[in-house]
Amino acid sequence: MARYLKELLLVLYLIRGYDYYLDRLAVLGIGLATVLFALMFVALVVALWMTAYIRQTLVRHLFALAMFASAVFFEAYTRVTDSYLTYSQFVSLVYSGGFIQEAAWQYREVIVRAVAAGLLLLLGIGLKPRHRLSLPGYLPLTAPVLGVLLLSAVLFMRAGEGARGLPTMYTPLAYLNLFVYETLHNTVGPRAPVRLVRRTPEIANDIVLIIDESISGNYLDINTPSGVPTGLKTPPPGVDIFNYGYAASIANCSADTNVTLRYGGTRADYMRINSTQPSIWQYAKAAGLRTVYIDAQRTGGNLQNLMTDLEKKDIDEFVQFDQTRVRDRDMAAADKLIGLLGNDRPELILINKVGAHFPVHDKYPDDFMNYRPALPRGQFQEVADTGRRDGFNGQENDWALYRNAYQNTLLWNVGEFFRRIFQKANLDNAVLIYTSDHGQDLHERGNPGLNTHCGGDPVEEEGLVPLVVIQGSQLDTLDWRRMLAQNKDRSSHYNLFPTLLQLMGYEQAGVEAMYGRSLNQPTEDDFTFNYRFNARLGAKPAWKHIDLGSIVTPKPARTEMAAGP
Repeated sequence: MARYLKELLLVLYLIRGYDYYLDRLAVLGIGLATVLFALMFVALVVALWMTAYIRQTLVRHLFALAMFASAVFFEAYTRVTDSYLTYSQFVSLVYSGGFIQEAAWQYREVIVRAVAAGLLLLLGIGLKPRHRLSLPGYLPLTAPVLGVLLLSAVLFMRAGEGARGLPTMYTPLAYLNLFVYETLHNTVGPRAPVRLVRRTPEIANDIVLIIDESISGNYLDINTPSGVPTGLKTPPPGVDIFNYGYAASIANCSADTNVTLRYGGTRADYMRINSTQPSIWQYAKAAGLRTVYIDAQRTGGNLQNLMTDLEKKDIDEFVQFDQTRVRDRDMAAADKLIGLLGNDRPELILINKVGAHFPVHDKYPDDFMNYRPALPRGQFQEVADTGRRDGFNGQENDWALYRNAYQNTLLWNVGEFFRRIFQKANLDNAVLIYTSDHGQDLHERGNPGLNTHCGGDPVEEEGLVPLVVIQGSQLDTLDWRRMLAQNKDRSSHYNLFPTLLQLMGYEQAGVEAMYGRSLNQPTEDDFTFNYRFNARLGAKPAWKHIDLGSIVTPKPARTEMAAGP
Protein backbone atom coordinates (compact mmCIF):
# COMPACT_ATOMS: atom_id res chain seq x y z
CA MET A 1 0.00 0.00 0.00
CA ALA A 2 2.88 2.38 0.82
CA ARG A 3 4.13 2.04 -2.75
CA TYR A 4 0.91 3.62 -4.01
CA LEU A 5 0.31 6.15 -1.22
CA LYS A 6 0.82 9.13 -3.55
CA GLU A 7 -1.68 7.85 -6.04
CA LEU A 8 -4.19 6.96 -3.35
CA LEU A 9 -4.02 10.43 -1.82
CA LEU A 10 -4.56 12.11 -5.19
CA VAL A 11 -7.50 9.85 -6.00
CA LEU A 12 -9.07 10.52 -2.60
CA TYR A 13 -8.68 14.27 -3.10
CA LEU A 14 -10.27 14.18 -6.55
CA ILE A 15 -13.12 11.93 -5.39
CA ARG A 16 -13.98 14.48 -2.67
CA GLY A 17 -15.29 16.81 -5.37
CA TYR A 18 -17.59 14.31 -7.05
CA ASP A 19 -20.76 16.33 -6.34
CA TYR A 20 -19.07 19.45 -7.75
CA TYR A 21 -18.28 17.60 -11.00
CA LEU A 22 -21.73 16.01 -11.24
CA ASP A 23 -23.46 19.37 -10.72
CA ARG A 24 -21.57 20.76 -13.69
CA LEU A 25 -22.42 17.77 -15.87
CA ALA A 26 -26.08 18.12 -14.94
CA VAL A 27 -26.06 21.74 -16.13
CA LEU A 28 -24.25 20.91 -19.38
CA GLY A 29 -26.53 18.00 -20.30
CA ILE A 30 -25.72 15.76 -23.25
CA GLY A 31 -23.93 17.34 -26.17
CA LEU A 32 -20.71 18.79 -27.52
CA ALA A 33 -20.21 21.00 -24.44
CA THR A 34 -20.06 17.90 -22.25
CA VAL A 35 -17.49 16.27 -24.53
CA LEU A 36 -15.30 19.38 -24.44
CA PHE A 37 -15.67 19.58 -20.67
CA ALA A 38 -14.66 15.93 -20.30
CA LEU A 39 -11.59 16.42 -22.48
CA MET A 40 -10.56 19.47 -20.45
CA PHE A 41 -11.13 17.60 -17.19
CA VAL A 42 -9.01 14.66 -18.31
CA ALA A 43 -6.23 16.96 -19.56
CA LEU A 44 -6.02 18.74 -16.20
CA VAL A 45 -6.08 15.49 -14.22
CA VAL A 46 -3.28 14.10 -16.41
CA ALA A 47 -1.29 17.29 -15.86
CA LEU A 48 -1.84 16.93 -12.11
CA TRP A 49 -0.66 13.32 -12.23
CA MET A 50 2.47 14.27 -14.16
CA THR A 51 3.20 16.99 -11.61
CA ALA A 52 3.29 14.35 -8.89
CA TYR A 53 6.01 12.49 -10.83
CA ILE A 54 8.46 15.36 -11.21
CA ARG A 55 11.78 13.85 -10.14
CA GLN A 56 13.39 17.11 -8.94
CA THR A 57 12.33 17.35 -5.29
CA LEU A 58 12.45 21.15 -4.92
CA VAL A 59 10.52 21.77 -8.14
CA ARG A 60 7.89 19.18 -7.21
CA HIS A 61 7.49 20.70 -3.75
CA LEU A 62 7.09 24.20 -5.17
CA PHE A 63 4.31 23.04 -7.50
CA ALA A 64 2.73 21.10 -4.64
CA LEU A 65 2.64 24.20 -2.44
CA ALA A 66 1.22 26.38 -5.23
CA MET A 67 -1.58 23.93 -6.02
CA PHE A 68 -2.25 23.32 -2.33
CA ALA A 69 -2.60 27.05 -1.62
CA SER A 70 -4.84 27.50 -4.67
CA ALA A 71 -7.10 24.58 -3.70
CA VAL A 72 -7.39 25.74 -0.07
CA PHE A 73 -8.22 29.28 -1.18
CA PHE A 74 -10.95 28.02 -3.50
CA GLU A 75 -12.48 25.66 -0.93
CA ALA A 76 -12.38 28.21 1.89
CA TYR A 77 -14.11 30.81 -0.27
CA THR A 78 -16.78 28.31 -1.33
CA ARG A 79 -17.45 27.20 2.24
CA VAL A 80 -17.60 30.76 3.61
CA THR A 81 -19.82 32.27 0.92
CA ASP A 82 -21.74 29.17 -0.17
CA SER A 83 -21.12 30.28 -3.76
CA TYR A 84 -18.75 29.61 -6.64
CA LEU A 85 -15.58 31.72 -6.96
CA THR A 86 -15.94 33.63 -10.23
CA TYR A 87 -13.19 35.69 -11.81
CA SER A 88 -15.04 38.90 -10.96
CA GLN A 89 -15.22 37.86 -7.31
CA PHE A 90 -11.54 36.86 -7.38
CA VAL A 91 -10.64 40.36 -8.56
CA SER A 92 -12.74 41.89 -5.78
CA LEU A 93 -10.93 39.72 -3.24
CA VAL A 94 -7.55 40.86 -4.58
CA TYR A 95 -8.62 44.48 -4.17
CA SER A 96 -9.74 43.70 -0.61
CA GLY A 97 -6.44 42.09 0.33
CA GLY A 98 -5.90 44.56 3.17
CA PHE A 99 -8.44 42.64 5.25
CA ILE A 100 -6.93 39.19 4.81
CA GLN A 101 -5.85 38.99 8.45
CA GLU A 102 -9.30 39.93 9.75
CA ALA A 103 -11.02 37.44 7.46
CA ALA A 104 -8.50 34.70 8.28
CA TRP A 105 -9.17 35.08 11.99
CA GLN A 106 -12.95 35.15 11.69
CA TYR A 107 -13.06 32.15 9.36
CA ARG A 108 -10.20 30.25 10.93
CA GLU A 109 -12.25 27.11 11.56
CA VAL A 110 -13.38 26.97 7.93
CA ILE A 111 -9.83 27.59 6.73
CA VAL A 112 -8.46 24.86 9.01
CA ARG A 113 -10.94 22.37 7.53
CA ALA A 114 -9.98 23.43 4.00
CA VAL A 115 -6.28 23.07 4.88
CA ALA A 116 -6.91 19.59 6.31
CA ALA A 117 -8.62 18.52 3.11
CA GLY A 118 -5.88 20.13 1.03
CA LEU A 119 -3.23 18.02 2.76
CA LEU A 120 -4.37 15.11 0.61
CA LEU A 121 -3.36 17.12 -2.45
CA LEU A 122 -0.17 18.50 -0.90
CA LEU A 123 1.12 15.08 0.12
CA GLY A 124 -0.15 13.42 -3.04
CA ILE A 125 2.02 15.73 -5.14
CA GLY A 126 4.87 16.31 -2.70
CA LEU A 127 5.74 12.78 -1.59
CA LYS A 128 8.63 11.16 -3.40
CA PRO A 129 7.36 9.11 -6.36
CA ARG A 130 8.13 5.39 -6.12
CA HIS A 131 7.49 4.77 -9.81
CA ARG A 132 8.73 6.29 -13.03
CA LEU A 133 6.59 7.45 -15.93
CA SER A 134 7.72 6.31 -19.34
CA LEU A 135 7.84 9.89 -20.56
CA PRO A 136 10.55 12.38 -21.51
CA GLY A 137 11.75 14.20 -18.37
CA TYR A 138 10.59 17.62 -19.59
CA LEU A 139 6.92 16.60 -19.82
CA PRO A 140 6.22 16.32 -16.05
CA LEU A 141 8.11 19.59 -15.54
CA THR A 142 5.97 21.47 -18.04
CA ALA A 143 2.66 19.70 -17.29
CA PRO A 144 1.46 21.96 -14.40
CA VAL A 145 2.42 25.11 -16.29
CA LEU A 146 0.66 23.89 -19.43
CA GLY A 147 -2.40 22.94 -17.38
CA VAL A 148 -2.71 26.43 -15.89
CA LEU A 149 -2.03 28.06 -19.25
CA LEU A 150 -4.65 25.86 -20.95
CA LEU A 151 -7.32 26.84 -18.42
CA SER A 152 -6.18 30.48 -18.59
CA ALA A 153 -6.63 30.44 -22.36
CA VAL A 154 -10.15 29.03 -22.06
CA LEU A 155 -11.05 31.63 -19.43
CA PHE A 156 -9.55 34.41 -21.54
CA MET A 157 -11.64 33.43 -24.57
CA ARG A 158 -14.78 33.13 -22.43
CA ALA A 159 -14.36 36.39 -20.49
CA GLY A 160 -13.43 34.65 -17.24
CA GLU A 161 -16.04 31.86 -17.46
CA GLY A 162 -15.42 28.16 -18.04
CA ALA A 163 -13.73 26.72 -14.93
CA ARG A 164 -16.82 25.37 -13.15
CA GLY A 165 -16.62 21.65 -12.49
CA LEU A 166 -12.91 21.37 -13.29
CA PRO A 167 -10.26 20.39 -10.71
CA THR A 168 -10.25 23.35 -8.33
CA MET A 169 -6.50 23.61 -7.72
CA TYR A 170 -6.10 25.18 -11.18
CA THR A 171 -8.84 27.81 -10.98
CA PRO A 172 -7.34 30.51 -8.69
CA LEU A 173 -3.97 30.09 -10.43
CA ALA A 174 -5.60 30.68 -13.81
CA TYR A 175 -7.52 33.66 -12.40
CA LEU A 176 -4.23 35.08 -11.12
CA ASN A 177 -2.78 34.73 -14.62
CA LEU A 178 -5.67 36.72 -16.07
CA PHE A 179 -5.41 39.38 -13.38
CA VAL A 180 -1.68 39.86 -14.00
CA TYR A 181 -2.32 40.07 -17.74
CA GLU A 182 -5.03 42.70 -17.25
CA THR A 183 -2.85 44.69 -14.87
CA LEU A 184 0.05 44.76 -17.35
CA HIS A 185 -2.26 45.78 -20.19
CA ASN A 186 -4.22 48.40 -18.28
CA THR A 187 -4.23 51.46 -20.55
CA VAL A 188 -6.99 53.57 -19.06
CA GLY A 189 -4.58 56.45 -18.56
CA PRO A 190 -3.62 58.82 -15.72
CA ARG A 191 -6.16 60.56 -13.51
CA ALA A 192 -7.28 63.92 -14.88
CA PRO A 193 -7.42 67.18 -12.89
CA VAL A 194 -10.64 69.08 -12.21
CA ARG A 195 -11.76 70.80 -15.42
CA LEU A 196 -15.44 71.55 -14.81
CA VAL A 197 -16.32 75.22 -14.48
CA ARG A 198 -17.70 76.90 -11.36
CA ARG A 199 -19.36 80.31 -11.61
CA THR A 200 -20.84 80.64 -8.12
CA PRO A 201 -19.35 82.19 -4.97
CA GLU A 202 -17.57 80.02 -2.44
CA ILE A 203 -19.78 77.41 -0.81
CA ALA A 204 -20.76 78.49 2.70
CA ASN A 205 -22.59 75.35 3.83
CA ASP A 206 -21.76 71.74 4.63
CA ILE A 207 -22.49 68.97 2.12
CA VAL A 208 -22.87 65.49 3.63
CA LEU A 209 -23.22 62.15 1.87
CA ILE A 210 -24.24 59.35 4.25
CA ILE A 211 -23.71 55.89 2.73
CA ASP A 212 -25.32 53.27 4.93
CA GLU A 213 -24.47 49.58 4.72
CA SER A 214 -26.94 46.91 3.56
CA ILE A 215 -30.08 48.96 4.20
CA SER A 216 -32.91 47.73 2.01
CA GLY A 217 -35.38 50.45 1.04
CA ASN A 218 -38.39 48.14 1.46
CA TYR A 219 -37.73 47.74 5.21
CA LEU A 220 -38.02 51.42 6.17
CA ASP A 221 -41.17 53.26 7.25
CA ILE A 222 -40.53 56.05 4.74
CA ASN A 223 -41.34 53.61 1.93
CA THR A 224 -43.75 51.07 3.37
CA PRO A 225 -46.31 51.31 6.21
CA SER A 226 -44.93 48.19 7.92
CA GLY A 227 -41.34 49.43 7.75
CA VAL A 228 -39.01 50.06 10.67
CA PRO A 229 -39.34 53.57 12.22
CA THR A 230 -36.50 55.78 10.98
CA GLY A 231 -37.39 59.25 12.26
CA LEU A 232 -37.28 60.45 8.65
CA LYS A 233 -41.04 60.69 8.08
CA THR A 234 -41.57 63.82 10.18
CA PRO A 235 -38.85 66.48 10.16
CA PRO A 236 -38.06 68.48 13.29
CA PRO A 237 -38.67 72.27 13.25
CA GLY A 238 -36.33 74.12 10.91
CA VAL A 239 -35.51 71.05 8.83
CA ASP A 240 -36.92 69.91 5.48
CA ILE A 241 -36.88 66.26 4.43
CA PHE A 242 -37.32 65.23 0.80
CA ASN A 243 -37.94 61.51 0.42
CA TYR A 244 -37.09 60.30 -3.07
CA GLY A 245 -38.50 56.91 -2.14
CA TYR A 246 -37.02 53.81 -3.65
CA ALA A 247 -33.82 54.21 -5.63
CA ALA A 248 -31.68 51.77 -7.62
CA SER A 249 -28.17 51.15 -6.33
CA ILE A 250 -25.12 51.14 -8.57
CA ALA A 251 -24.41 47.49 -7.79
CA ASN A 252 -25.29 44.81 -5.27
CA CYS A 253 -21.77 44.76 -3.75
CA SER A 254 -20.33 47.41 -1.43
CA ALA A 255 -16.99 48.18 -3.07
CA ASP A 256 -18.51 48.59 -6.54
CA THR A 257 -21.08 51.10 -5.32
CA ASN A 258 -18.79 53.04 -3.02
CA VAL A 259 -15.99 53.58 -5.50
CA THR A 260 -18.48 54.77 -8.12
CA LEU A 261 -20.14 57.17 -5.67
CA ARG A 262 -16.70 58.67 -4.99
CA TYR A 263 -15.66 58.97 -8.66
CA GLY A 264 -18.93 59.46 -10.54
CA GLY A 265 -18.91 56.56 -12.99
CA THR A 266 -21.97 56.38 -15.23
CA ARG A 267 -23.83 53.32 -16.46
CA ALA A 268 -22.26 53.64 -19.90
CA ASP A 269 -18.73 54.59 -18.80
CA TYR A 270 -18.06 53.66 -15.19
CA MET A 271 -14.74 51.84 -15.68
CA ARG A 272 -13.01 54.72 -17.47
CA ILE A 273 -14.47 57.45 -15.26
CA ASN A 274 -13.69 55.63 -12.02
CA SER A 275 -10.12 55.05 -13.17
CA THR A 276 -9.22 58.37 -14.77
CA GLN A 277 -11.47 61.20 -13.62
CA PRO A 278 -11.22 63.35 -10.45
CA SER A 279 -12.61 62.08 -7.17
CA ILE A 280 -15.34 63.80 -5.21
CA TRP A 281 -12.60 64.98 -2.83
CA GLN A 282 -10.76 66.76 -5.65
CA TYR A 283 -13.93 68.49 -6.79
CA ALA A 284 -14.69 69.54 -3.22
CA LYS A 285 -11.22 71.00 -2.63
CA ALA A 286 -11.39 72.87 -5.94
CA ALA A 287 -14.68 74.36 -4.69
CA GLY A 288 -13.04 75.54 -1.47
CA LEU A 289 -14.46 72.87 0.83
CA ARG A 290 -12.59 71.03 3.55
CA THR A 291 -12.91 67.25 3.09
CA VAL A 292 -13.77 64.73 5.81
CA TYR A 293 -14.18 60.96 5.52
CA ILE A 294 -15.79 59.09 8.44
CA ASP A 295 -15.30 55.34 8.10
CA ALA A 296 -17.23 53.51 10.82
CA GLN A 297 -16.54 50.08 9.35
CA ARG A 298 -12.76 49.77 9.49
CA THR A 299 -10.06 50.54 12.05
CA GLY A 300 -6.31 50.99 12.20
CA GLY A 301 -6.12 53.20 9.13
CA ASN A 302 -7.09 50.33 6.83
CA LEU A 303 -8.64 51.44 3.55
CA GLN A 304 -11.63 49.77 1.92
CA ASN A 305 -13.96 49.98 -1.05
CA LEU A 306 -11.03 50.39 -3.48
CA MET A 307 -9.77 53.55 -1.78
CA THR A 308 -6.03 54.07 -2.30
CA ASP A 309 -3.36 56.02 -0.45
CA LEU A 310 -3.28 58.43 -3.39
CA GLU A 311 -7.00 59.14 -3.05
CA LYS A 312 -6.62 59.51 0.71
CA LYS A 313 -4.19 62.41 0.20
CA ASP A 314 -7.14 64.59 -0.85
CA ILE A 315 -8.97 63.91 2.43
CA ASP A 316 -8.21 66.56 5.05
CA GLU A 317 -9.59 64.56 7.99
CA PHE A 318 -9.75 60.76 7.96
CA VAL A 319 -11.82 59.40 10.86
CA GLN A 320 -12.09 55.86 12.21
CA PHE A 321 -13.15 54.58 15.64
CA ASP A 322 -10.44 52.19 16.75
CA GLN A 323 -11.50 52.06 20.40
CA THR A 324 -15.26 51.90 19.82
CA ARG A 325 -17.16 48.63 19.79
CA VAL A 326 -18.82 47.77 16.50
CA ARG A 327 -22.36 48.22 17.88
CA ASP A 328 -21.66 51.84 18.84
CA ARG A 329 -19.69 53.04 15.81
CA ASP A 330 -22.66 54.51 13.97
CA MET A 331 -23.47 56.50 17.11
CA ALA A 332 -19.84 57.65 17.22
CA ALA A 333 -20.20 58.70 13.57
CA ALA A 334 -23.35 60.64 14.49
CA ASP A 335 -21.51 62.41 17.33
CA LYS A 336 -18.63 63.26 15.01
CA LEU A 337 -21.02 64.63 12.39
CA ILE A 338 -22.81 66.71 15.01
CA GLY A 339 -19.49 68.29 15.95
CA LEU A 340 -18.50 68.97 12.34
CA LEU A 341 -21.85 70.60 11.55
CA GLY A 342 -21.25 73.05 14.36
CA ASN A 343 -17.67 74.11 13.52
CA ASP A 344 -18.62 76.94 11.10
CA ARG A 345 -16.36 75.56 8.34
CA PRO A 346 -17.87 74.55 4.98
CA GLU A 347 -17.01 70.90 4.42
CA LEU A 348 -17.73 67.89 2.26
CA ILE A 349 -18.35 65.03 4.67
CA LEU A 350 -18.71 61.44 3.49
CA ILE A 351 -19.82 58.83 6.04
CA ASN A 352 -19.51 55.09 5.56
CA LYS A 353 -21.78 53.57 8.22
CA VAL A 354 -21.76 50.14 9.88
CA GLY A 355 -25.45 49.74 9.06
CA ALA A 356 -26.83 46.21 8.87
CA HIS A 357 -24.32 43.96 7.12
CA PHE A 358 -24.20 40.31 8.15
CA PRO A 359 -23.86 39.36 10.98
CA VAL A 360 -26.79 41.27 12.48
CA HIS A 361 -26.98 39.23 15.69
CA ASP A 362 -25.25 41.84 17.88
CA LYS A 363 -25.45 45.16 16.06
CA TYR A 364 -28.03 46.65 18.45
CA PRO A 365 -28.44 47.01 22.24
CA ASP A 366 -30.81 44.78 24.20
CA ASP A 367 -33.19 47.73 24.64
CA PHE A 368 -33.76 47.76 20.87
CA MET A 369 -34.88 44.14 20.55
CA ASN A 370 -38.39 45.11 19.47
CA TYR A 371 -38.80 42.38 16.89
CA ARG A 372 -38.82 38.85 18.33
CA PRO A 373 -37.71 36.12 18.21
CA ALA A 374 -34.31 37.16 16.85
CA LEU A 375 -30.98 35.51 16.13
CA PRO A 376 -29.02 34.35 19.22
CA ARG A 377 -26.73 37.02 20.59
CA GLY A 378 -23.23 37.14 22.03
CA GLN A 379 -21.07 35.67 19.25
CA PHE A 380 -20.41 38.63 16.95
CA GLN A 381 -20.02 41.73 19.12
CA GLU A 382 -16.81 42.85 17.42
CA VAL A 383 -17.49 41.75 13.87
CA ALA A 384 -18.38 44.60 11.49
CA ASP A 385 -19.31 42.89 8.26
CA THR A 386 -18.24 39.28 8.16
CA GLY A 387 -18.43 36.37 10.52
CA ARG A 388 -18.86 32.67 10.98
CA ARG A 389 -22.26 31.34 9.98
CA ASP A 390 -22.37 28.62 12.61
CA GLY A 391 -25.95 27.89 13.57
CA PHE A 392 -27.35 29.75 10.56
CA ASN A 393 -28.28 27.28 7.84
CA GLY A 394 -30.41 29.48 5.62
CA GLN A 395 -33.64 27.59 6.33
CA GLU A 396 -37.04 29.27 6.55
CA ASN A 397 -36.93 29.49 10.35
CA ASP A 398 -33.40 30.89 10.27
CA TRP A 399 -34.48 33.67 7.92
CA ALA A 400 -37.45 34.56 10.13
CA LEU A 401 -35.02 35.12 13.00
CA TYR A 402 -32.65 36.99 10.69
CA ARG A 403 -35.34 39.40 9.52
CA ASN A 404 -36.27 40.25 13.10
CA ALA A 405 -32.62 40.83 14.04
CA TYR A 406 -32.22 42.92 10.88
CA GLN A 407 -35.16 45.13 11.83
CA ASN A 408 -33.79 45.56 15.36
CA THR A 409 -30.52 46.67 13.78
CA LEU A 410 -32.38 49.21 11.65
CA LEU A 411 -34.10 50.60 14.75
CA TRP A 412 -30.66 51.29 16.20
CA ASN A 413 -28.34 52.12 13.30
CA VAL A 414 -30.92 54.08 11.27
CA GLY A 415 -33.65 55.20 13.65
CA GLU A 416 -31.46 56.06 16.62
CA PHE A 417 -28.77 57.51 14.35
CA PHE A 418 -31.15 60.10 12.91
CA ARG A 419 -32.87 60.71 16.24
CA ARG A 420 -29.53 61.86 17.63
CA ILE A 421 -28.77 63.95 14.54
CA PHE A 422 -32.12 65.73 14.69
CA GLN A 423 -31.88 66.22 18.43
CA LYS A 424 -28.34 67.60 18.65
CA ALA A 425 -27.06 68.74 15.24
CA ASN A 426 -27.33 72.24 13.85
CA LEU A 427 -28.75 71.59 10.38
CA ASP A 428 -29.40 75.22 9.50
CA ASN A 429 -26.40 75.34 7.20
CA ALA A 430 -26.17 71.78 5.94
CA VAL A 431 -27.58 69.52 3.25
CA LEU A 432 -27.44 65.77 3.90
CA ILE A 433 -28.05 63.04 1.32
CA TYR A 434 -28.82 59.62 2.79
CA THR A 435 -28.71 56.30 0.94
CA SER A 436 -27.29 52.80 1.24
CA ASP A 437 -24.65 50.98 -0.78
CA HIS A 438 -27.10 48.23 -1.79
CA GLY A 439 -30.23 46.46 -0.61
CA GLN A 440 -30.73 42.97 0.77
CA ASP A 441 -32.10 39.61 -0.20
CA LEU A 442 -33.78 38.56 3.04
CA HIS A 443 -35.30 35.51 1.37
CA GLU A 444 -38.91 36.64 1.68
CA ARG A 445 -39.53 34.76 -1.58
CA GLY A 446 -38.57 31.46 0.02
CA ASN A 447 -35.40 31.13 -2.04
CA PRO A 448 -32.62 29.03 -0.48
CA GLY A 449 -29.11 30.16 0.42
CA LEU A 450 -27.09 32.12 2.93
CA ASN A 451 -26.18 35.29 1.02
CA THR A 452 -28.01 38.59 1.38
CA HIS A 453 -26.30 40.41 -1.51
CA CYS A 454 -23.45 40.18 -4.06
CA GLY A 455 -25.24 37.25 -5.71
CA GLY A 456 -24.60 36.37 -9.34
CA ASP A 457 -28.34 35.85 -9.88
CA PRO A 458 -29.78 38.55 -7.61
CA VAL A 459 -33.33 39.25 -6.60
CA GLU A 460 -34.53 42.80 -7.18
CA GLU A 461 -34.37 43.75 -3.50
CA GLU A 462 -30.56 43.49 -3.60
CA GLY A 463 -30.46 46.74 -5.57
CA LEU A 464 -33.28 48.58 -3.77
CA VAL A 465 -32.08 51.42 -1.52
CA PRO A 466 -33.50 54.48 0.25
CA LEU A 467 -32.77 58.00 -0.99
CA VAL A 468 -33.49 60.99 1.22
CA VAL A 469 -32.35 64.62 1.19
CA ILE A 470 -32.28 66.54 4.52
CA GLN A 471 -31.69 70.27 4.60
CA GLY A 472 -32.06 73.32 6.80
CA SER A 473 -35.34 75.01 5.90
CA GLN A 474 -33.76 78.41 5.26
CA LEU A 475 -30.86 77.10 3.21
CA ASP A 476 -30.92 77.95 -0.49
CA THR A 477 -29.29 75.16 -2.51
CA LEU A 478 -31.03 73.12 -5.22
CA ASP A 479 -34.77 73.20 -5.84
CA TRP A 480 -35.56 69.78 -4.42
CA ARG A 481 -39.33 70.19 -4.63
CA ARG A 482 -39.44 70.95 -8.35
CA MET A 483 -38.79 67.39 -9.51
CA LEU A 484 -39.53 65.46 -6.32
CA ALA A 485 -42.86 64.01 -7.49
CA GLN A 486 -41.46 63.10 -10.90
CA ASN A 487 -38.23 61.57 -9.60
CA LYS A 488 -39.62 59.72 -6.58
CA ASP A 489 -39.20 55.95 -6.98
CA ARG A 490 -37.44 56.62 -10.31
CA SER A 491 -33.92 57.76 -9.34
CA SER A 492 -30.67 55.94 -8.69
CA HIS A 493 -27.18 56.33 -7.26
CA TYR A 494 -26.07 57.59 -10.66
CA ASN A 495 -27.90 60.83 -9.91
CA LEU A 496 -25.91 61.51 -6.73
CA PHE A 497 -22.48 62.51 -8.08
CA PRO A 498 -24.02 65.14 -10.41
CA THR A 499 -26.13 66.34 -7.48
CA LEU A 500 -23.08 66.75 -5.25
CA LEU A 501 -21.22 68.65 -7.96
CA GLN A 502 -24.12 71.04 -8.48
CA LEU A 503 -24.29 71.59 -4.71
CA MET A 504 -20.62 72.59 -4.97
CA GLY A 505 -21.46 75.17 -7.61
CA TYR A 506 -20.29 73.43 -10.78
CA GLU A 507 -22.22 74.38 -13.90
CA GLN A 508 -25.17 72.13 -14.65
CA ALA A 509 -24.44 71.80 -18.38
CA GLY A 510 -20.87 70.62 -17.84
CA VAL A 511 -21.87 68.27 -15.03
CA GLU A 512 -24.69 66.73 -17.06
CA ALA A 513 -22.51 66.24 -20.14
CA MET A 514 -19.95 64.27 -18.16
CA TYR A 515 -21.84 62.62 -15.31
CA GLY A 516 -25.54 62.73 -16.13
CA ARG A 517 -28.49 64.39 -14.42
CA SER A 518 -28.87 65.48 -10.83
CA LEU A 519 -31.90 65.11 -8.59
CA ASN A 520 -33.21 68.58 -9.44
CA GLN A 521 -33.62 67.50 -13.07
CA PRO A 522 -35.91 64.83 -14.58
CA THR A 523 -33.66 61.81 -13.99
CA GLU A 524 -35.09 59.44 -16.63
CA ASP A 525 -33.19 56.65 -14.93
CA ASP A 526 -33.11 53.02 -16.16
CA PHE A 527 -33.78 51.82 -12.58
CA THR A 528 -31.30 48.96 -12.88
CA PHE A 529 -28.32 47.81 -10.84
CA ASN A 530 -25.15 46.10 -12.01
CA TYR A 531 -24.42 42.59 -10.75
CA ARG A 532 -21.40 41.99 -13.01
CA PHE A 533 -19.53 45.17 -12.15
CA ASN A 534 -16.07 43.70 -12.78
CA ALA A 535 -16.95 42.91 -16.39
CA ARG A 536 -13.58 41.98 -17.77
CA LEU A 537 -11.87 40.38 -20.77
CA GLY A 538 -14.61 41.48 -23.12
CA ALA A 539 -17.53 40.52 -20.89
CA LYS A 540 -20.39 43.00 -20.59
CA PRO A 541 -21.90 44.35 -17.36
CA ALA A 542 -25.08 42.58 -16.31
CA TRP A 543 -28.01 44.79 -15.32
CA LYS A 544 -31.02 43.83 -13.22
CA HIS A 545 -34.16 45.93 -13.66
CA ILE A 546 -36.17 46.64 -10.52
CA ASP A 547 -39.92 46.27 -10.99
CA LEU A 548 -41.51 47.95 -7.99
CA GLY A 549 -44.67 45.97 -8.58
CA SER A 550 -42.85 42.77 -7.64
CA ILE A 551 -40.99 44.03 -4.56
CA VAL A 552 -41.68 42.02 -1.41
CA THR A 553 -42.25 44.16 1.68
CA PRO A 554 -42.08 42.91 5.28
CA LYS A 555 -45.29 41.79 6.90
CA PRO A 556 -46.60 43.97 9.74
CA ALA A 557 -45.20 42.79 13.05
CA ARG A 558 -47.85 41.65 15.54
CA THR A 559 -47.19 39.07 18.21
CA GLU A 560 -43.49 39.05 17.27
CA MET A 561 -43.05 42.69 18.22
CA ALA A 562 -42.60 43.71 21.84
CA ALA A 563 -42.69 47.14 23.45
CA GLY A 564 -40.41 49.78 21.98
CA PRO A 565 -37.23 51.09 23.51
